[in-house]
Amino acid sequence: LLRHCPADGNPLNGTRVAVAGLASGLAENGVRATVLCEGDARRSLNGAQGYAVECFEQRGPRGRFSLAPGLADYVAAQLAPRNALCLLNGMFHPGVYAMSRCLRRHGVRYVAVPHDPYEPEVFRHNAHLKWPYWYLFERRMLAQAGAVQVLDARHGERLRRLGLRTPVIETENGVDPECVPSESRLRWRGAGSPARIAFLGRLDAHNKGPDLLLEAFARLRTREGARLTLQGPDWGDRAALERQARRAGITDAVELLAPDYARASPEILAAHDLFCLPSRFEGFGLAALEAMLAARVLLVSERAGIARHVVASGCGVAVAPTVEGVRGGLAALLRRRTNWREMGLAGRRHALEHLRWSRITAELLHAYRGLAA
Repeated sequence: LLRHCPADGNPLNGTRVAVAGLASGLAENGVRATVLCEGDARRSLNGAQGYAVECFEQRGPRGRFSLAPGLADYVAAQLAPRNALCLLNGMFHPGVYAMSRCLRRHGVRYVAVPHDPYEPEVFRHNAHLKWPYWYLFERRMLAQAGAVQVLDARHGERLRRLGLRTPVIETENGVDPECVPSESRLRWRGAGSPARIAFLGRLDAHNKGPDLLLEAFARLRTREGARLTLQGPDWGDRAALERQARRAGITDAVELLAPDYARASPEILAAHDLFCLPSRFEGFGLAALEAMLAARVLLVSERAGIARHVVASGCGVAVAPTVEGVRGGLAALLRRRTNWREMGLAGRRHALEHLRWSRITAELLHAYRGLAA
């Protein structure tokens, strides 16, 4: 279940990419996989990636404790008789809780897939809403799940500290090799040109930390005349980031761009030298994975699930999500410019070898079959 998945089966970004990749990987391993969503009309589609999409008409707003009538009927008529296992994608979402209630009524097992960790930083934003929701709804949904699927073992430890004893499945996000640009198309600019640094993701300071990156960049702005691009959908912080850049006097070296859904993310990132993801909390970091596929050098938050792959492959550094941590990481990478091509290609090879959806889902199936048995 991903209630906001596009009904045409064409994912754009974020969670939709992860869910579509997981569904395609399951299909590649012989599983009958269906993505359930809600929209303005009832549709049934069979995607080119081997999985189906069932969209149910929802007349009211999606952010409420109710399901599209057809979705509840589908659970009773299709999922319950097939002994299906349902993956509930999302956190702090009334619709996910409503679906968990519906599944339990019909005896259908489910796995909670929150994507982000339940870190203290998550609860600090709108704490007056988050904590009551946690005790009334979220904790119950997680406790009654067959398992909670996390993107890093540390996220499971956080659930234990919150008092949850539900089994945890640790997995990763992956890549479809068919979406990877050919190595022959990749280019690296000469050492004499200004370094181009990129952040690609939603402009959400509380989560993704672009404000940390701006401040760290301001302290390094004289370094080789580097330039910084922040690109992604505005989650309410773009104006504040623009003001921050003006106050720091770096508007001549910084640009903020709207998202470009017409081009694949690896293609966008290939036009830059260095990718930064300084998140205060992060599930995995799909944009960082896409930067690895573009053979770019990376700076990622040590809290991101992908951090261990960045470090293991040698394609970048993992830093504390603080201004000083990001500044120090950027300075270290800028000093290694002559190694960027070698580092980027090492990261690309690592991602293609270890982070394919077909390989990830083959391992997940052992856990899923145990839950459905």
